[in-house]
Amino acid sequence: MGRRIGIFGGTFDPIHVGHLVAAVNAKHALALDRVVLMVANVPWQKAGVRAVTGAEDRYALVEAAVGDVPGLEAGRHEIDRGGESYTAETLQELADDQPDAELFVVVGWDVAGELATWERIEDVKRLATLVIVNRPGTGRPSGLDGVGWRVEEVTVPNLEISSTDLRTRAADGRPLDYLVPEAAVRVIRARGLYADE
Repeated sequence: MGRRIGIFGGTFDPIHVGHLVAAVNAKHALALDRVVLMVANVPWQKAGVRAVTGAEDRYALVEAAVGDVPGLEAGRHEIDRGGESYTAETLQELADDQPDAELFVVVGWDVAGELATWERIEDVKRLATLVIVNRPGTGRPSGLDGVGWRVEEVTVPNLEISSTDLRTRAADGRPLDYLVPEAAVRVIRARGLYADE
């Protein structure tokens, strides 16, 4: 039987404890063998909206944050591929490399409502089960029923953490403790990330 692999893609600018809570809960609830926090090289949906920290710095943050958490790993497929990052391409690459693996795309409730804007969404539907991580009482986003998705839902504690706020906090020198994993905070400080925000 093939391995069950979760792909949790994102900009992770910066990664925070909410991302890790979502990843470990999805892993547990669905008995996934591993969850790859896939760092977007060029997140096309943010292009022109705001400046994005370099991919290698964001990858270093994710790698530090997952550390030795069993079953979590930082993924750099999209960085190594270069250019804009599309989930369909990443899934196809993983399916080609590991044809016996069962793939799961882990997204937050807010992202699930925007799936119609994704490139090659039919390929995503074909290649993976959609895992919606939501907060207690939120229910399923509209537009997913009867359109070919295999959907699983995972409820996690309601953690209101904003990457925008974290970048501002880092720039102001305010503490990131307990919001960003300690090892990732060390990377932020060592590399001087977000100092110009």
